[in-house]
Amino acid sequence: MVLPDVAATEALGRALGTLLRAGDVVALFGDLGAGKTSLARGALAALGLAGEAPSPTFAIVQPYAPPEVALPVAHVDLYRLDAPGDADELGLDEMLDDGALLIEWPERLGDALWRHAIRLTLAPDAGGGRRLTWIAPAAWEARWPPLLPPASPR
Repeated sequence: MVLPDVAATEALGRALGTLLRAGDVVALFGDLGAGKTSLARGALAALGLAGEAPSPTFAIVQPYAPPEVALPVAHVDLYRLDAPGDADELGLDEMLDDGALLIEWPERLGDALWRHAIRLTLAPDAGGGRRLTWIAPAAWEARWPPLLPPASPR
């Protein structure tokens, strides 16, 4: 799937946000500037977050809870972790009891990434936008990919 611009990336994020359930893990792979945060911001907007979500690069975990959003969700950026075991202190498993995780740089978890996570990868596309590829586990098969609204004319 090609996402021609930031607006399309955020629109996909909004579609993703409408699909999220408690226990879901969304693993966002891609290099710096690939659009991971834009996609997460779209998902958070769909869940009702007013205003732009800050990047969790320095906080590492940015939690959101009702009434700010419809579903508890944590936007996580693992870029600054040195080793997979460093994530143990973040309490991410507990957040899945009643909420969802949007995780940037999930490769920093090594083998500890949840098997039921949907894996979304953003990479530069030859046309200037981003190419999205994914691996959707059984828990996502009936939900992914979402039906997207038609692209708006430029």
